[in-house]
Amino acid sequence: MEHRRDIAKTLSFATLHFGVAFLVAFALTGSVTIATSIGLIEPLANTLAFYLHERAWRRFGERRPDAQRGSALYNRVGT
Repeated sequence: MEHRRDIAKTLSFATLHFGVAFLVAFALTGSVTIATSIGLIEPLANTLAFYLHERAWRRFGERRPDAQRGSALYNRVGT
């Protein structure tokens, strides 16, 4: 059930992101064609960049010898 919620939330955010990108591009250019292009391309590029960013963070965390201790400390402090 949580998986469906995650998918729904992701789709909701993607729709919001596409809409914001379109509106900003349209406000700046006045062109529906350009705004649609930017509204589609920018969120896709941003999604790919975020995925690569997450992979880099995961790889960096695995290489840190204190990664486990740090997460345990964070969990104690954060609660």
